[in-house]
Amino acid sequence: MARGQRRSIEEKIQQKQDVIDSLEVRLEHEREELEALLSEQKQKEVETLYDFIKASDLDVEEATELLKKHLSGQYEVTA
Repeated sequence: MARGQRRSIEEKIQQKQDVIDSLEVRLEHEREELEALLSEQKQKEVETLYDFIKASDLDVEEATELLKKHLSGQYEVTA
């Protein structure tokens, strides 16, 4: 059974370069989708925290101060 014409080294190189280029485009697209998902996750977490703060009858500054006091108290205990 006869085989087809062998590809030249230049054709093989070009084929591999085409595959790499295609993978790079796909990788960039996947990174963009990941960033969008991470952004969405962050937004939902912020909304959850904001809703909790509001349900606690605090404003953001008061909640921030309470967290700072709480965390500084934790570090003093462990130090």
